[in-house]
Amino acid sequence: MMPSNNLLTQIPAVLNIGIDGFNQSVVAHGGALKNLQWQPPGNADPVVAWQLAQLMQDPRIESANAEATKRIINARPMWEDISLRADGVWPELKNTRLLLHAGPPVAWQDMCGPMHGAMIGAVLYEGWADTVEKARKMLSQGEIEFGQCHDFDAVGPMTGIISASMPLIKVREASHGNSAYTNINEGIGRCLRFGANGPDVIQKLKWFESVLAPVLKAAVLHNADKTGGIDLKVIQSQALLMGDEVHSRNAASTALFFMQLAVPLAAVDTTKTTVTQDHIRQTLDFLSKNSQFFLNFSMVSCKAIMDAAHNIPFSTVVTAMARNGTETGLRVSGMGQEWFTAKSALPTGLFFPGFKQEDACPDIGDSAITETAGFGGCSFAASPALTLLAGGTVGDAVRYSKEMYEITVTKNPALSLPALDFAGAPCGIDVRKVVDTGIRPLVTTGIAHKEAGIGQIGAGVVRVPMDAYVKALSAIATKFLN
Repeated sequence: MMPSNNLLTQIPAVLNIGIDGFNQSVVAHGGALKNLQWQPPGNADPVVAWQLAQLMQDPRIESANAEATKRIINARPMWEDISLRADGVWPELKNTRLLLHAGPPVAWQDMCGPMHGAMIGAVLYEGWADTVEKARKMLSQGEIEFGQCHDFDAVGPMTGIISASMPLIKVREASHGNSAYTNINEGIGRCLRFGANGPDVIQKLKWFESVLAPVLKAAVLHNADKTGGIDLKVIQSQALLMGDEVHSRNAASTALFFMQLAVPLAAVDTTKTTVTQDHIRQTLDFLSKNSQFFLNFSMVSCKAIMDAAHNIPFSTVVTAMARNGTETGLRVSGMGQEWFTAKSALPTGLFFPGFKQEDACPDIGDSAITETAGFGGCSFAASPALTLLAGGTVGDAVRYSKEMYEITVTKNPALSLPALDFAGAPCGIDVRKVVDTGIRPLVTTGIAHKEAGIGQIGAGVVRVPMDAYVKALSAIATKFLN
């Protein structure tokens, strides 16, 4: 007697691979479903897939990536000074009307609304024009030159504008001796980095020049004289244990930073400096009301770390991810200064009351440098509180960090993630693994309004465009395999 076949009468149990269009019908009819996320390697392009196959397990690449991640893990980014004017660091800013911005290169006519607004604000701040209309005309007619922060060993949040008169945070990577720079965080509300450019914005930047920067300089020089500066990686690592992922959430890191400043500022001899007790009070008051103040320090710390891992021949580790509100660009350790770009995606998440997805500006800012160093989306599991703002769950945060292990070279034992049994954070995003798995790096981010000056309208996450990684892989193959 033939055994009965229950295939057509029992509830189906289905393992679906790749395309999820079949899932709904299975569930609708009471079936059990397990969906496996999968896509063909090489972004489903046979040419790219063959390039990828040749690059995988290449001993030259494996050795170079091991060196790159070793440098990342061993890095010691030390905040050692505040330069009171950017043109004192870069002569180019003194000799020309040059503005630095976030992300890869972008022409005036292609810039997003916040970038336009911030450029106008910088022209007004520098006194090159006295009205918005005159500033816009100068910019549109090519009277102002543009450069990328990354080309000047710098990073900037959101629009990332740095101009000649702005004070700069200086960080030195002690293991390799390279330095990195950024501007000072403006806090929340109307800010130049979001494209605001009114008198209130300019007044705050002038206060940075006259009060905030000299006070910070006095504090860090007090530490530098005794310890060589303030170790930012120590603050970042500790903050991961306190609920920050040190990109979109910096409440713990800012508090730790505040503690580092308190004693040095109490020791400042105001009779021997232009810094006054009232200036110190104003500074501490500003920091205490700005939970994101450490963001710029986190960014410049990561820039110093990743520059130390750059220019390693045959390395496929990503050393910069940057966005200008129009395009997202990558730099790869073994590929020099070349940018690999694609159209910026729209961040998704939770929006402040009165705003919606349609109001959002495409992804913008140099702050994704934190993800390249293992913070932000790589360390999302460390920050349950951020999931509430980003529109996800604690389970999502853990899942995101686990995904990042799939596309990175190793784990960083210096960056512990409590929710993952204190495992080290993902370390060294590998172009090959991104294209092979189809997993795009996750970035935690603030969401800016697409119009200048309105500012932050929410927070969430965004994925780096795959096209940028495919372009990088093809260029790597052309260079490494020929």
